[in-house]
Amino acid sequence: MDWSILHALNGFLARHDAVEDPYVAYVHFSELLFLGLLAWLFFASRGHARQSARRGTIAAGLSAGLALGLASQIASLIGRPRPFVDDPATVHLFTAHAADAGFPSDHATAAFAIATAILLRNRRWGLLALAMAIVLAVGRVAVGVHFPSDVIAGAVLGSATALLLYLPPIRRPLHRLADWAGGVWDGAVAALLSAARS
Repeated sequence: MDWSILHALNGFLARHDAVEDPYVAYVHFSELLFLGLLAWLFFASRGHARQSARRGTIAAGLSAGLALGLASQIASLIGRPRPFVDDPATVHLFTAHAADAGFPSDHATAAFAIATAILLRNRRWGLLALAMAIVLAVGRVAVGVHFPSDVIAGAVLGSATALLLYLPPIRRPLHRLADWAGGVWDGAVAALLSAARS
């Protein structure tokens, strides 16, 4: 099943240049896009959704960090080769990548940790992040750097970590931290604006 899905997605990308270029670009720049989303939510969100967006941002960062730490330990224990290493003759590699262990996918782990953490606190932005995570996970398989089970495992690990940090004993101090950080930022911006006007 892993190989058949991999070859279907990888082969589709190889046969469709119009899809290949934007998809490879998205996969390549996905980390910056997710960082940009988090920065926007924390620094630029306005109105009644600002508090939930900021809480989601802080939780997303911590969830992703914790999940990536766990993923690194799992990868070192399992040591599963990536598709382009396992079968270089039949897998098209669309982006340069190290030949390190690929299970679970770090990108899927972080993306789903971020998406789930935001979704638990802000539905609109969470659904956008979830869509971004799904497209990224499929893309990592299509470009030949992961098996489907690598990204599924990453998605489960990232989502589970975000859910763990949503448990009330952990969620409450996280939300207080986010509210405090948001207050510090708002105060700094207000002071700068006041100084600029005077």
